[in-house]
Amino acid sequence: RIAEEQNGQLDLLVNNISGDWHIEWVTPGYSTLPFWESSIDKGLAVQDQAVNSHIITSHYAARLMVHNRRGLIVEINDGNCLNYNCGLFYSFSKGSAVLLAYMMAEELKSHNVAAVSLTPGWLRSEVMLEGFGVSEVNWRDVIQRHPDFEKSETPFYVGRAVVALATDPNLMQRTGHALSAGYLAQEYGFTDVDGRQPPGYCPEGRFRDGMFERVG
Repeated sequence: RIAEEQNGQLDLLVNNISGDWHIEWVTPGYSTLPFWESSIDKGLAVQDQAVNSHIITSHYAARLMVHNRRGLIVEINDGNCLNYNCGLFYSFSKGSAVLLAYMMAEELKSHNVAAVSLTPGWLRSEVMLEGFGVSEVNWRDVIQRHPDFEKSETPFYVGRAVVALATDPNLMQRTGHALSAGYLAQEYGFTDVDGRQPPGYCPEGRFRDGMFERVG
């Protein structure tokens, strides 16, 4: 279809599908059943959605990008680092985004195609707002109960990070890196829709720009 409609040109791929709905949460968003007590079918379904689908999509997208010697693949993640995060199956799927971007970048860089992983901070998504019983209009009401929610960000913030990367003439200098929206906002000067620059994960993304480069 891309070959027919865009003359084979694909400039950007954002892999963002996850398999979180298969996770067996104990406390939603915080803890899961240990892997030996979890359903193996559900655990593998997480990887199928969050890892295999990314590889498959990137496989076909990369062919077009390599042919045109330009393009960017973005792996959206939860945290720009490799760490334990809410259980084995969840952690493995999220950590894979960091590794996929790094490994793809190694093979793509000689073709002038970039690959990065990118994480939002505390994302003020529709699901998150609904869970707190608020809307984008009155989301600040949550801050009294959860002070860190003041640092939350809209989905537009990470979207603007993608735009900044895709339009950066020096993009290849970042290929393979694990990035956060908060860090890139400081680098490129963009803001969230309300003019703020939420810092994202503390401190400034735990791992900032660069593979396994710890900050703070």
